Amino acid sequence: MRIGFSVPQFGPFADPDRTARMCTALEALGCHSLWVADRLLAPLTPAEGYAGGKEMPVRYGTHLDPLLALGVAAAATERVRLGSSTLNALWQPPVVLARALTTLDLISRGRLEVGIGLGWMREEYAAAGVPWQGRGTRLEETLDVLDAVWRCDPVVHTGPLWTIPESTVLPKPLQSPRPPILLGGFTPPALERVGRRADGWLGASMPLPYLGGLWAVAVEAAERAGRDPAALRRVFRVNADVTTAEADPSETHHRGTVRQICDHLRAMCGADTDEVLVDLQLTTDSPEQFLDLAAAFMAELAEPPAHRPPRR
Repeated sequence: MRIGFSVPQFGPFADPDRTARMCTALEALGCHSLWVADRLLAPLTPAEGYAGGKEMPVRYGTHLDPLLALGVAAAATERVRLGSSTLNALWQPPVVLARALTTLDLISRGRLEVGIGLGWMREEYAAAGVPWQGRGTRLEETLDVLDAVWRCDPVVHTGPLWTIPESTVLPKPLQSPRPPILLGGFTPPALERVGRRADGWLGASMPLPYLGGLWAVAVEAAERAGRDPAALRRVFRVNADVTTAEADPSETHHRGTVRQICDHLRAMCGADTDEVLVDLQLTTDSPEQFLDLAAAFMAELAEPPAHRPPRR
């Protein structure tokens, strides 16, 4: 299992100098990857609700830009993979997005993971001036444009939303033929798109019965497209709510002791290429707390279950 952490960028962690120091420290712990998230704003009363109708976390209203935060992380680290989970890809023209991501791949010396999704908040689309309707179609063409910019020379694209005349668009990303693309989403169309077009899925920690049904959609789509489902990666994000006392077993996909959450993450990961992304920004308030808890997750996830001491 690969182990990743969130790039500190929200609430009390939304400070570039603090972000840089913490990314250096997280890499020193031995993790595999660091990931940014994407929030444009935090409505006081979002129409769709948040995470099953809960109140939006206050600290999501204070945030660093995800791509610039990745640049900070790239400059502060040397080894870890650097990704977005997830970048809301439709809020800017894809040729502009391609340029920014290419630059990040070069800055990081080929360590970029491009994780993109559609988002869920209508208010952010309205603020960005992007239509809410037709998001799936817009994402499909965004992927077409990214592919054209990164893999073709000269670049040309003609589609219903964007046109690129035959042009030179250089430099290309350091990774060839392009950086890995992972797609988020939790609906059958989203998983179908993962299987048909992506290098992997940005999933989330969830009850195991839901995981099997969703992943089967991606596997079947890959097979229909003539692709190898075994080559698809999975990154499971958990916005960890860490407790000192054991939580109810039905909650351990996101809430519980470090061991409870890690046990659930281990149960989800069925391949060596599976990865967990632990976000600690909602359960800690200081760099010291964040890094101490990250070290606890690293120790727990790195320890084979057979060698762990019994529960007390």
